Amino acid sequence: MKRLSVLFSILCLLFAGAAVAQPYPSKPVRIIAPFPPGGVADVLARALQPGLQEALGQQVIIENKPGAGGNIGADLVAKADPDGYTLLLASAGILTINEFLYSKMPFDPAKAFAPITVVGDMPNIVVVNPKTGLKTLKTLKALIDKAKAEPGKLNFGSAGNGTTTHLAIVLLEQAAKIKLAHVPYKGAAPAVQDLVAGQIDGLVDNPPLVLGHIRNGTLTGLAWAAPQRMAILPDVPTAAEAGLPGFEASSWFALVAPAGTPKAVVDRLNAETAKILKDPKMVEQFAARGVRLVGNPVASFTAFIPKERARWGEIVKTSGVKLD
Repeated sequence: MKRLSVLFSILCLLFAGAAVAQPYPSKPVRIIAPFPPGGVADVLARALQPGLQEALGQQVIIENKPGAGGNIGADLVAKADPDGYTLLLASAGILTINEFLYSKMPFDPAKAFAPITVVGDMPNIVVVNPKTGLKTLKTLKALIDKAKAEPGKLNFGSAGNGTTTHLAIVLLEQAAKIKLAHVPYKGAAPAVQDLVAGQIDGLVDNPPLVLGHIRNGTLTGLAWAAPQRMAILPDVPTAAEAGLPGFEASSWFALVAPAGTPKAVVDRLNAETAKILKDPKMVEQFAARGVRLVGNPVASFTAFIPKERARWGEIVKTSGVKLD
């Protein structure tokens, strides 16, 4: 009986060793998109899906787990096994902003994840409705002058309290030393609808929802909150060119794994994702929406996060916004 027990133990160890020795990946990989379908995180995750399936030789499943500014889906990944089979298409908010907004976080963003790569980013653009009281404001300087003359009277909408589009308004106020009236919405789409209808005066938003309106003249783009002009709207100057240096804000999205994921797995995922993001057709497809695909090295992304956390943490504190 003893011999059988010893033999059984040896067989268990052998099988365990064989399982550990299996090359990655040996089963399907999940990518959690922590926002509703159709959002940028979801679109980027699904754009990566076919290329990763081919490169990894395994099915890649995209799951939407929205809620609490992305914290619900992120928490699921933070608590997953660190084996490379559960990944997160994270927003800048999840990794660098939410910890300052929410009184309680289910995970520590600074310790919960292993950075893989930034997938894409979108610079914000300052947009106004030419049919409202801003019809004569065709430059960022004119907007700032009006805001200084009438503090708190210009209504600027956002996708909601504590969102990157809200904090971009706070950053604009700080950089220009002005006061705007913030109007929070439940998402960017209704904010853009009200701007087009003339219910509010302006937005500091991502390109996809406002691009068509700027091109057809329904809205006016005043300045990019970016260091360079964007090819999709080459006539819109940067904030620095428009006389407001230091006003830079963007929404970025990145692929991360649970902390403790083996370096070899992280490096493999980084390399394969970076290759996909360099595909000319994909680059062109996203550039047309105002999204710049990135695919930077693990070390660069890792160094980038604490800098962003410090910057946005200060902006959140200045804004006084708190979410529960």
